[in-house]
Amino acid sequence: MGHRALIFDSGMGGLSVTEHIRAHMPGLSLTYVADDMFRPYGTKSAAALRARLPGLLATLEIATRPDIIVLACNTASVTALEDIRAAVHAPVVGVVPAVKPAALTSRTRTLAVLGTPGTVKRKYVDDLIENFAGDCRVLLQGSTALVALAEDKMSGRGVDMDILRREVAPLFEGRFGADIDTVVLACTHFPLLIDELKQISRQTVNWIDSGEAIARRVTSLLSDMPENRRMEPPDCALLIGPDAEPARRKVFAQYGFENVVGLYPSKKI
Repeated sequence: MGHRALIFDSGMGGLSVTEHIRAHMPGLSLTYVADDMFRPYGTKSAAALRARLPGLLATLEIATRPDIIVLACNTASVTALEDIRAAVHAPVVGVVPAVKPAALTSRTRTLAVLGTPGTVKRKYVDDLIENFAGDCRVLLQGSTALVALAEDKMSGRGVDMDILRREVAPLFEGRFGADIDTVVLACTHFPLLIDELKQISRQTVNWIDSGEAIARRVTSLLSDMPENRRMEPPDCALLIGPDAEPARRKVFAQYGFENVVGLYPSKKI
């Protein structure tokens, strides 16, 4: 008996948020859904995401009966959060770039937002910068290659450090790159690469993500809800698409999802 949360992402990036949620609420029952078939979201148009996600989350809500939904994807959150909230009954916690805490901690007043193109190009991010980092110089860098690198790492294939350097180096090589002291990891996949990012960085950088803040928000919302009397099923990960190979299943098990189910739609949904 208790509460159940649905954690949703385009792939394994939401595991970086799951880790924080489990630390705050170790008894919380979790269902994780990875929309592998449509990954990466960062290359998809806003129209495509808004057409797909509300209906998909509404269906998943019916299937998993969560008390709360965690949209553990920055691109989905800055693009379709309100549409999803309108389509489901459970409260939805989105993940947005941690621009506010980054601005509060930056001493040089120069920070970077490293996300997917589908995140850094959205007006939502421009508004965050205007509202919370108006006195800062903010550099934006979009990469979908880092999503693939994170998926490779978590699937046991290792990280191509040359690609990682190629994707991140332009941030620090530009006119103001040497002044950057804070980088917002605006994709839930990117904290999974934190060790590698620190390894290639030639300057001291504070890397910030939203995982801890999301966990505190989930804890706060659930604390105000009555506990369910139903018996919760074991934690489960549902993978929409063909990416359920043994190495990937092992990683999900390490994050507490012993039951991994591959869903193979006959056509893209």
